[in-house]
This record gives sequence, structure tokens and C-alpha cells, in this order.
Amino acid sequence: MLNHVMIGSNDIERSKNFYTAVLGVLGAGEPMAHVNDTGQTRLFYIHDGSTFSISEPINGKPAEPSNGSTIGFKCDSLEQVTKLHDVAIANGGTSVEDPPGPREGTMGTMNLCYFLDPDGHKMCGIHRA
Repeated sequence: MLNHVMIGSNDIERSKNFYTAVLGVLGAGEPMAHVNDTGQTRLFYIHDGSTFSISEPINGKPAEPSNGSTIGFKCDSLEQVTKLHDVAIANGGTSVEDPPGPREGTMGTMNLCYFLDPDGHKMCGIHRA
């Protein structure tokens, strides 16, 4: 359904270091970097038919996380969910909500983790058991 997701960053090098480590858990490699015509750097992680992008804001204002938003990364197992979380925390992320693990809900059992990236964007690792 989705082609890509782009988030803003106030420190593109910090974001590159963070997401290269975190998305490496899922098999993504180094990002493709692009500087647009007005000078903002954008990073593109392309993996498994999806693109996750990070950009310096083009309007010159600070990047801010969106309250109520979460971006979920598909994982292959509970172990990968846990590793995604642990790598995020080791690279400057902040753990939020419950520890990584199974959750029962209306959609069945899901293995989940939640963390904030260094800019405060809420991320989720998810594996549908």
C-alpha cells in the first residue's frame, strides 16, 4: 500500500548513524544520499520494495515529531523485534511503552517493540505471530 515514508531530522548525520544501525537489523544497507536544489540533504533506505527517507526540512524550520504517529517496521520474529529495539536504544533511541514482547489484541498475537528515534519520532518493530 505504501511506497515510502519520509521523516524530518535536525541532525542528518546523527540520523544516518542511528538508522543505518537500526535498519541494518532488517537487512537494509547504507542509504542513498541526495542533496536537493535548495541544499537539504535527504537519505533514502531502499529495502524489500519499500523506501524509508530522512530529510532536513525544506522550509527551514526545525523537524518535529508528529504526536499520535507511529512508523512500524516489519520484523521476521520476536528475536528480530527485540534486536531492533536493543540496537535502537544502543544508538541513541529511547525505549517507550512496554518492553519488547508479545501482545494480545483484536488482531491476534503480535510481537512488538516501541522506541523514539533521536529526533523523537515514534517507531515500532512488529512481527505478527
